[in-house]
Amino acid sequence: MSGRKQFDVEAALDQAVRVFWERGYADASLEVLGSATGLGRGSLYGTFGSKDALFHQCLDRYAAVYDERYERALTAHPGEPVRAVEAFFDAVLARIADPSVPTGCLVAQSAAQSPALTEASGARVRDLLALQRRRIRAALADSPADARTLDELAAFVVAVNQSLAVLSRAGTPDAELRSVARLACTTVADSLARAAAGGDAPSRSARPEPQPSSMRTSARA
Repeated sequence: MSGRKQFDVEAALDQAVRVFWERGYADASLEVLGSATGLGRGSLYGTFGSKDALFHQCLDRYAAVYDERYERALTAHPGEPVRAVEAFFDAVLARIADPSVPTGCLVAQSAAQSPALTEASGARVRDLLALQRRRIRAALADSPADARTLDELAAFVVAVNQSLAVLSRAGTPDAELRSVARLACTTVADSLARAAAGGDAPSRSARPEPQPSSMRTSARA
């Protein structure tokens, strides 16, 4: 029927997400986007407005899928901040291990190319990182640590998450990625334990190291 789009907009958006995820904003040309989505330049502009507007929609679509998983992981263990962080990294490692999606992370890929982004796109990427930090900070809140320590730990967990994405794109083996995540969980546990003890470092022999489930088994060869 005249005036109606004769293609699946959602499917086209999913393909555009893959292009930005795999190539980054700078290398996602309109030609490449058009080839991936099956749309001509006119249809791309007519449907999404501009490359930058399409990129924003791709970021929102990516966030809608993965942020929900991270939120579920972080809220699955009320009152257990270390377990919440372990569950968060389980979700991160599951995404990295998923052979149906590109390696790395769209947000990390975009943050690494910040100089190539428009001001609006750069701000959107920073907003997504800030949202992730706030969610992790909320999961850590039920602990005796002071606000500054919790803020620093939340920033640390976000930094490790971004590092895992970069390392995975570089072909780092799964075992090494799980080791990085495990050590990050141990750092969080040690910091919170010191806070509970009034600043005294806990004995490592007194408690087991945190071992998220996906860190104990190979995710992908």
